[in-house]
Amino acid sequence: MQGSKLYVGNLDYATTDVELKELFLPFGEVKEAIVIERKGFGFVTMTTSEEAEKAKTEMNGKEINGRIIKVDEARPPREKGNKRGGFGNRRGGFGGNKFGGRVRF
Repeated sequence: MQGSKLYVGNLDYATTDVELKELFLPFGEVKEAIVIERKGFGFVTMTTSEEAEKAKTEMNGKEINGRIIKVDEARPPREKGNKRGGFGNRRGGFGGNKFGGRVRF
C-alpha cells in the first residue's frame, strides 16, 4: 500500500466521525476520520502506510453496527472537467435537432 488514506464503505448512516476514528485507533494514530453524511461511506487517514495496511487487513469484511464494511486504499479524487456524460455537450433529453426538436400540439 502506497498511501495512508483509506476508503471505508457500507457504513451505517448513523456513524459519526468520532465513531469512525475510534474504530481505527487500535491500528495506530488516526490523523483524520470523515464520514460522508447520508452516503454510507467515509475516509480514514492513518499516520503511516504500514498502519493503514494493518487497519485495512483487520477491518475489511468486519461487521460494524450490523453491516459488513469494506475497507480499501482510497483513490485520488476524479478530475472535474467539462464532461457532462451522455451525448457529448448536449444537455440531454430529446430537444436537439437530431431527435426531432420540440413536439407541439
